Amino acid sequence: MILPVTLSQLQGKVALTLSNTRLLYALVSETRRYSSVLDSIIDAAGLFRAEKKLQPHLAKVLVYDLLIGKGLHGGGRGKALVLKHHARLQAELARLKVQKKVSRNEDLLPPAGDSDKALQMPRYVRVNLLKTCVDDVVDYFKRQGYSYQGKAARMEEAILSRKKFLLDLHLPDLLIFPPQSDLHENQLYQAGHIILQDKASCLPAFVLNPTPGSQVIDACAAPGNKTSQLAAIMKNKGRIFAFDLDAKRLATMSTMLVRAGVACHELAHQDFLATDPTDSKYSKVRYILLDPSCSGSGMVNRLAEEESTSLPNRLQALAGFQRKMLAHALQFPALQRLVYSTCSVHKEENEDVVQDVLEQEGSAFRLVEVLPSWTPRGLPVFPEAKCFLRASPEETLTNGFFVAVLERKHKAYAASSAVLLSEADSKLETNPNPATRKRKKKKTQTAFPNK
Repeated sequence: MILPVTLSQLQGKVALTLSNTRLLYALVSETRRYSSVLDSIIDAAGLFRAEKKLQPHLAKVLVYDLLIGKGLHGGGRGKALVLKHHARLQAELARLKVQKKVSRNEDLLPPAGDSDKALQMPRYVRVNLLKTCVDDVVDYFKRQGYSYQGKAARMEEAILSRKKFLLDLHLPDLLIFPPQSDLHENQLYQAGHIILQDKASCLPAFVLNPTPGSQVIDACAAPGNKTSQLAAIMKNKGRIFAFDLDAKRLATMSTMLVRAGVACHELAHQDFLATDPTDSKYSKVRYILLDPSCSGSGMVNRLAEEESTSLPNRLQALAGFQRKMLAHALQFPALQRLVYSTCSVHKEENEDVVQDVLEQEGSAFRLVEVLPSWTPRGLPVFPEAKCFLRASPEETLTNGFFVAVLERKHKAYAASSAVLLSEADSKLETNPNPATRKRKKKKTQTAFPNK
């Protein structure tokens, strides 16, 4: 989860349907493209000095829509605050054009460098195994005119063009499409057969690997992609306690989970920190996925970072919250395995948080090295940092991410740990090509139309 305004957070601020998700995605992407231009206009107009309650990242989206986009159609109180300064903002845009000696808005944009193009990430598509299988999704897209390239052997192969797609080399239910592939209107997405989810975001549930029939806590669950992935891994057997403080995001998540066919979840509009680990309701919780609010500094499609002068204080506050969340999660008595993850690149929110909590609260837990062939690993700030997984646009063609796996220390669980690691690594190294393995279809499985 991230705090700056991105697509997922704007979804919580306006009433969205599947039909306008695409428009919102375009709005955020275009705002990011004009980020430096908008910064100049907003600063010259003194918007934030005049409206101290205006959220900077949301304001940038609203100013883009007002001056460059198609006009403001939403935004609530933020819209009213921005509209008060419409004339001044418009004047600063005109002044900037005169200064740059241009007449069109697009001429204000800085030239696009080759490095930006190189960092365009693929579109990752997770097959929802609760509703279909990889074979059938591959066949469907082939009938749509896409060319299936088989399973990737190395990450470089994930840089695709035109209508080509392939199977990810690490995750057995993840397909890779060319950058900018828009599948929001695709019938498989709308029916919940596929989930549009970045590869790095798929790692936490994958390495947590809860067994079918087990009980799991998803501590900061919205918007629900990881929850639906956990349910698929568990084959909809067991129970997932999913917490989130944002009622609107939780409502959106509920709709998404129904569409994905998830039936083993229990949503709670509640602060995870307010839960009682000794409550008998959670006495059988053996797995916890903890993906707390963070700076979001790893997100490629996020808006610009806050002013650098405020970043250290912000990271300190976030890290304090994250340490509380992790320490609280380790208090659940039956807990055997926990995954801590963020979409941040900052050591303060990642290695430092895990190291501090283990030193102060985690004598009963140890770090586990998973996916040994994965690179990059954690920053070398202490010996066990090699257990961590990191991801970045440059090295893994994903958003920036951090993943840590903790397990309880005791002999009874050692054998179970070995099995879990073996299963995850087996998926990593030996997953067969879905186009050649023998299919196992249920009679009730939905057939895709040949369109």
